[in-house]
Amino acid sequence: MSRKKSARPNLVEGSIQTALVRMTLPMMVGMIMLFTFSLVDTLFISFLGTEALTAISFTFPVTFTIMSLAIGLGIGASAVVARCLGGAQEEKAKQAATVINYLSFLLAALAAALLWLLMDPIFSWMGASADLEEPIHAYMDVWLPASVLVVCMMTGNSILRACGNTKTPSLLMAVAGLINALLDPLLIFGWGPVPALGIAGAAWATVIAWATVYAYLLYVLIVEMEMVSRIVPSRSILISSGRDMLRIGIPAAGANMMTPLAAGVMTAIAASFGDSAVAAFGVGARLEPIATLVILAMSMSLPPLISQNLGANRMDRVAEAYRLAIRFILLWQLAIYAILAVLAHPIASLFSSDPEVITTIRLFIWIMPIGYGVQGIIILTNSSLNALHQPLTALYLSIARFFVFYVPLAWVGSYYWGLIGFFAGAVAGNMLMAIISWRRFNRALAQDETAIVGTA
Repeated sequence: MSRKKSARPNLVEGSIQTALVRMTLPMMVGMIMLFTFSLVDTLFISFLGTEALTAISFTFPVTFTIMSLAIGLGIGASAVVARCLGGAQEEKAKQAATVINYLSFLLAALAAALLWLLMDPIFSWMGASADLEEPIHAYMDVWLPASVLVVCMMTGNSILRACGNTKTPSLLMAVAGLINALLDPLLIFGWGPVPALGIAGAAWATVIAWATVYAYLLYVLIVEMEMVSRIVPSRSILISSGRDMLRIGIPAAGANMMTPLAAGVMTAIAASFGDSAVAAFGVGARLEPIATLVILAMSMSLPPLISQNLGANRMDRVAEAYRLAIRFILLWQLAIYAILAVLAHPIASLFSSDPEVITTIRLFIWIMPIGYGVQGIIILTNSSLNALHQPLTALYLSIARFFVFYVPLAWVGSYYWGLIGFFAGAVAGNMLMAIISWRRFNRALAQDETAIVGTA
């Protein structure tokens, strides 16, 4: 074993709390910058006017579809590689990591091509008017072809996290966010010899940031960590490792794609209240990742911890990690809601000068974040089930969340009580689903413990 490999953190020993904190804190720093991609884009684009802000809001479900594929494949990568490492199967882990890079590129290219072909019908179905067609295309014609980069970047980061290394992915996300933030005003508004590209400039800034970071990530994986082979794997390894990853990655990607699909339906419902409601909902959708930053960071740091302990048959540590994370998230999000409620007006005024848009953004902030704590239970449960190699259960829960509770209750609320009912119905849906998710995870945990005892 090389010196670099032996330096990887061991997640099957020591304090669960310490391991969770050590892995989550770097992820929080990196994700602050990662999620400022869309937030910074939205802020600068808002200076172009309500039409541009509405256009970028319509793109969210489509762009998040690609992001969901990246997250899903990353979950599969992390679960397979971490379990191999927990079971002391170093070579198998490297084979899986190598195959994952090829599969990520292929699946991302296929998804981007499909969305390109369906782009106009998708936006038309969501309620985008003919006036918005030009600014939407200006952004998506640049963003969509280059989205392959973000899928490969996020799955590569997942391989590093599976090894217990969260500092490098966090640093890479921070650098990407910084590059994007610096290039946004330059490319959107122009300066000196650089022409003003408008809404397309935001897309170009993001693409340049991705390309820069992904080039360095490949160097880390191939040279520094020695987790990706320089040669193409044999056919048998491609099939076996690919099957293991896709068995988890495809259902996980499907589960994550429920989010943009539901967002598309929610955007269509918001469109019935006018363009100002769509613009406000788009701003709220981009504020949500910042408000739930700890949840999202923990959803990436918790699975490697669970998968490595699953590989070592330490289900007691799996249960401890999950319950510790849930207790913390509920308390944390309660504090975040209090802060957002107080700052609702200045936050809304930051993104628009239109009184109607400001009022709707404030309404979003006063209602939707109430449910972020229980939403954390849902997200952490799904990521934990994937880490336990039970991706179909996570997929079924995601489908139930969005299309049995979240969207239907939001629609019923909007029908009877307008925008207030729209937001409140979504919160109620999350609360009901959180109870179901908690009970289902504990049942899955009991089943795994019984299986381990039976094979001992």
